[in-house]
Amino acid sequence: MAVVLVVEDEDQVRVLAQSYLEEQGHEVLSADTPTGALAILEKSDGVDLLFTDLDLKGDIQAGIELAKAAVKLCPQLRVLYTTGRAITDGMKARFVPGSATLAKPYTVEELRGNLSTNFQIDPLRGVFEAKRPPFGISNLGGRVVRCSLQPDALGARG
Repeated sequence: MAVVLVVEDEDQVRVLAQSYLEEQGHEVLSADTPTGALAILEKSDGVDLLFTDLDLKGDIQAGIELAKAAVKLCPQLRVLYTTGRAITDGMKARFVPGSATLAKPYTVEELRGNLSTNFQIDPLRGVFEAKRPPFGISNLGGRVVRCSLQPDALGARG
């Protein structure tokens, strides 16, 4: 599970992204402006990922500038940019190091894959643990017995 700050100025898109992430077991914070996002970061400990639209309120550079300010405030923060526009080489040159992009429109599978591939954030494990009893652990006569199963061995991928 990760703590994700979603920054999106379009209400429907922001709510959809938030619900996608929550369904995957993540804690989600959200803002519709860069100023709102920075205020959240100043108050919140442990935000793992900034998931921001590049184009906020008609300013195509707003997401890039937000990410730079956010990483200065929280150096451990990872950044995932999203946009429905073409990304130029000039824009990529201004991205914070180690960031990734996700083209709009995206599916929950594309978002899940991007988080896993680029940030090693595995949402399936969070959902599995949150919504099902702990597999591989049983209570036998007052003793807790733990199985040494690996997540891939669970066969619950999807």
